Amino acid sequence: MKKRDFLKNLASISLATLPVSQGIQQLLSAVPDSTPKALASNEAFWAKIRADYKLKPDYINLENGYYCMIPEPTLEKLIQNMREVNYQASHYMRTVRFENKKKVANALADMADCNHGELIVTRNATESLDTIIAGFPWQAGDEAVMAHQDYGAMQNMFRQVENRQGIKVNSIDVPMHPKNDEEVVAAYEAAISPKTKLLMVCHIINITGHILPIRKICDMAHSKGVEVMVDGAHAFGQFQFSIKELDCDYYGTSLHKWLSAPLGAGFLFVKREKVDQIWPLMAEGKREPGDISRLNHIGTHPCHTDLTILDAVAYQNAIGGARKEERLRFIQRYWSEKARKMEHVVVNTPADPKRSCAIANVGIKGMKPSDMADTLLKKYNIWTVAIDGAGVKGCRISPNVYTSLEELDTFVAALEEMKV
Repeated sequence: MKKRDFLKNLASISLATLPVSQGIQQLLSAVPDSTPKALASNEAFWAKIRADYKLKPDYINLENGYYCMIPEPTLEKLIQNMREVNYQASHYMRTVRFENKKKVANALADMADCNHGELIVTRNATESLDTIIAGFPWQAGDEAVMAHQDYGAMQNMFRQVENRQGIKVNSIDVPMHPKNDEEVVAAYEAAISPKTKLLMVCHIINITGHILPIRKICDMAHSKGVEVMVDGAHAFGQFQFSIKELDCDYYGTSLHKWLSAPLGAGFLFVKREKVDQIWPLMAEGKREPGDISRLNHIGTHPCHTDLTILDAVAYQNAIGGARKEERLRFIQRYWSEKARKMEHVVVNTPADPKRSCAIANVGIKGMKPSDMADTLLKKYNIWTVAIDGAGVKGCRISPNVYTSLEELDTFVAALEEMKV
């Protein structure tokens, strides 16, 4: 075997699917009914998944939306990948780095259900979506549509392009408790003019957990000649979907949230026919038409993070995306349905179970969100994040697969006591 082939094979060791999480498959085989619905409320099973996470005992962590810690099996793989890349050093970087990154991108494309060659690995959703916003072929006088509830980094990039290139950005308010999908679609449609070129929409609004009807919005926008960019920062790894079925033009996400990949991992999807019209965020050399790698030049970066994405995918697949989604929906409804019955509490997330998954937002009448978050942490040892803007006042609650019902009972009891 040639030395190059040996090193290539050695570098690819981490790309193989290895046994994960204390034998999740064995755990599943020991469960009489491991269907997603049945397993959602099986506390014994999820307690064993919880054992894969090293949890800080000082507080109950109900803020996984910003970043969810890596489970120990994936963390061990990250450390191994760091050692391997460090061991091979520049030889790895100059030989198989790009080939391995493409393997990672293809695995993510399979999981997201889009074509190979339409997805690149990025560092986060902000990089992904800002690449499109900044690189779109704008002309002075063009218009864009976004929502006040969109993530701040994307709003800031739109404002920069507005000031820099003379476009106009029209912002809407997404109905917080819509009667139907059409009410949400109509809100976006009303902001579109003959000059509108690009519409940005959240797959799931990060501050409330509201899942939006993306396909219907895309169909409406496309019928008017408007391209659609979807912010899926909180969607990928939280609930199952197909990018092909969404039929959006661009999709960006972070992988350090609901996939529990290392920090510094995300992806960008671009429809193949749109690739050549986008200017790269950082300039790249000449590429063949339709080659999405022209949008992926970010210089030297921690490629061990890229490698570990596959280990995070393996962990997710071992549990099963449908099982994870049902568990997340179950634990959110477990606490939020109780909270909705409290007169002093406001739940800023639609009650319709189809319109949310793991994330929900709850406020206390007469209490500032910052005071609420401060009280939850200092008095009840519960870690959350305060949201006070875009018409939303409360704390975002985002448990994950390791969260126990006992912890959620503690949170519900705290809400009951927190009357102003």
